[in-house]
This record gives sequence, structure tokens and C-alpha cells, in this order.
Amino acid sequence: MIMRQRRFLPSLSQLLAFDAVVRHRSVTSAATELNLTQSTVSRLTQSLEEQLGTDLFIRQKRRLMPTQAALAYQGDIQRALDMIQRASMSVVANPGGGTISLAVLPTFATRWLGPRLGGFFEAHPGISVNLSTRIQRFSFETEIFDAVIYFGDPDWPDVHHHKLFDEALTACGSPGFLDRNPITTPEDMSGLPLLRLENRPESWADWFAGQGGQMTGAEGMVVDQFSMMIQAAISGLGIALLPDYLARIEMAEGRLLPVLDEAVPGSGSYWLAWPEAKASQGALSRFRDWLADQAAGQHPDHMSRKTVSPSP
Repeated sequence: MIMRQRRFLPSLSQLLAFDAVVRHRSVTSAATELNLTQSTVSRLTQSLEEQLGTDLFIRQKRRLMPTQAALAYQGDIQRALDMIQRASMSVVANPGGGTISLAVLPTFATRWLGPRLGGFFEAHPGISVNLSTRIQRFSFETEIFDAVIYFGDPDWPDVHHHKLFDEALTACGSPGFLDRNPITTPEDMSGLPLLRLENRPESWADWFAGQGGQMTGAEGMVVDQFSMMIQAAISGLGIALLPDYLARIEMAEGRLLPVLDEAVPGSGSYWLAWPEAKASQGALSRFRDWLADQAAGQHPDHMSRKTVSPSP
């Protein structure tokens, strides 16, 4: 049984007032945001200081300057308030509890998962899915996600992993760019701008190795999302290196053309991961099974249904 100490559990009113004053550095602006009187906001912040037994603000005439401790505390409070808000929204959206909060890569969400979700909702009308995009890893202890879809290896700590599919890479450029720069061997790419993804520094080396060549020093834009890389390639700014599930979309539309062999094996995979606390959640279990079927149809040669449990 968890025993909580009342002193360290301020009221929601106190925390909202504190958060607003820190952000605005002003009781007046905080009161306007919260639709409260200035005296009420002042009373709430003072009572919070008294409850915690520490000063959170330096009072300078009509302004309140947060201490370093207050700034650190506010960061934690903001995350906690976000978690409470999202949990409440989930309850309102689906009182039966059939809600999944999923973190997912931005381009994967819009170009692969999003177009397929309608089929999931038709098959499971009582379940709703809330999506938030995440590029960097996070802790399930501080975020209110039930699961995450990410790229890499099954090394997210303290979670179960379910492999969706291996990544294969296709280099492609706009028709105009390739007309100006014909490519028949990997060596023909020497000196051409190679567009790179910020968190995949080794991808081009993998692609060149798969083509039987070796990557030489090359310049090119660095972006943090595949959607920006796609647009840069379509605009003729260089050669994009895309997961083949994305490249096929652009090639089918004729906006990009493949360079040399398509779908060269990469060095990572797409994974669904979830914490032990969510392992028995029925909605997540049904979503996992549906997602596995979708991934199997996407890449039948690379699909693995293996689920990796967290390390003891």
C-alpha cells in the first residue's frame, strides 16, 4: 500500500497558481489566465511556500522572480499536470477504459500508421487511440503513454518489445535531379549532396555497403524528420535515403525515382514497446495483434512476431 504524505501533496489550485506565476513572472497575468483575483493567486502561492517550508519566489516590487528551486519544481509540476490532463481526457473520451495512448515517430504516424487506423477502429469500435509524436526516447514512469512505436534495437529499458518489421532503405531523387546527375554505379554519387537524417548517422554507410560500394565524404542537408527529407529531395536539393515503405509512396506518385537497387537492408527495425504495468491491458493487446498483422502484410519477408520481455 502506498502511503502519501499530505505535506508533499499540494492542492491542484496551489499548483496551477504556482505554475502560472512562474511562467508569467506576474501575479496579475497569472490571475487573468486562471480567472482568479490577484489576492487569491497570491494567497495560493504563499500557502504553497508555507506548506513546503521553502521560499519559491523573490519578491521585487510587483514582480515575483522564481528561485532556481522553483524553476526545477515547476518543470516537474508541468509534467505532472500534463499527465493528469491527458488521463482525464482519456477517461472522458472512453469511459469504458478502452483507450490507448501511443507515442509514435512523426512520419511513421502520418504515412504508415494513420492511413491504416480506420481499419482498426472498424474492427474494434469500443477502443480509441490517442497519438503523440516523439523522436527522442522517454521514461514511461514520467509520461502517460501505454506504448511506443520506435526505430532501433530492442533495448528500451524495462519494457516488452514486439518487432514489427526490419527497415530496408531506398535511395531516391527527383526526376530532374537524376536527369542532371545520372547514376549507374555507387561511384557516380561521389560529390552529390546526400540528404541525412539527424538520428540515423550510419544509414548511408549501410546503403553503400548493400550496393557493394563504399561511402565517400559527402555533403548534404541534415534534417530531423523524413517528411522534410522527402520535400528536399522532391525540390532537387539532393538524394534522399528513405525507408522503403515511404519511398514506394513517392515513387508511385512519380515525384521520386529510385537510385540503383531498391530496398537495401538497413541496420534497425521498427518496434512496439510497452511497460510491464500495461502488459495485461486488453485494448493494448488487441492493438498489438492488429498492428502485427498490418506489419506482416507490409513486409512479409522481414516480419517477426517475436516478443522480447524486459530484462529481470
